[in-house]
Amino acid sequence: MTIIVYSKPDCPQCELTKRDMDILGIEYQTVDITREQAGVERLAQLGYRSAPVVEAGQDIWSGYDQDKIKGLVSYA
Repeated sequence: MTIIVYSKPDCPQCELTKRDMDILGIEYQTVDITREQAGVERLAQLGYRSAPVVEAGQDIWSGYDQDKIKGLVSYA
């Protein structure tokens, strides 16, 4: 399964999300929503307006959520 983190520069919650995933060895793709219009459009489809948004299959959430990040370890 592909895990995608939609983020933007200078976003503390985005950086915490990616840092925790790195520490836990979770592989993910990053989409910078300030540079990729397709990422902005995807967030709009999902109903989100702020970063970070993590998309892991059917599990999608916004904001820094340490428990949900830990739950992704099984996908790593």
